[in-house]
Amino acid sequence: MSTLKWSATNADGLLADLDLPPAAYRALLKLRARSEAGGRIAMDQGTLGELLGLSRPSVNAALRELELAKLVKKVRNGVYQINPMLAGYNSPEDALDAVKAMPKADRLDSKTYVKDYHRAVAAYQDQLAEQRKKRAAAAKKAAAAKRRGSLHAVS
Repeated sequence: MSTLKWSATNADGLLADLDLPPAAYRALLKLRARSEAGGRIAMDQGTLGELLGLSRPSVNAALRELELAKLVKKVRNGVYQINPMLAGYNSPEDALDAVKAMPKADRLDSKTYVKDYHRAVAAYQDQLAEQRKKRAAAAKKAAAAKRRGSLHAVS
């Protein structure tokens, strides 16, 4: 368990405003509890799922929500980074330095942060809908080609 004492901000109210799915909140809390100073977490999705009692698809969905909210970022498979404004640090100075060094676009104290999150979720949902349409059209085209291929001339 983490023994970190300092965080750059108390974001509890902000996180409540996001209205994340319950699995995303649980994943965030578990990741924060298991993170190193600065917010790095070396944990694969299977392990996170076991710790939370969630299936792999549920863990994937939770992590996707956290990424859309800019709360957790995937560095590579099995390695994640908590937003510097939420991560724990060994000292207040480390926390402030990390926040100062982060890109402004990733900051949680933007006046449009919650709206930006909701826009990101809507854009992601639109992207999924477009992918479903493309898959359905391809399946329909393949079925039509299969029907045409099975037709033959009768003499």
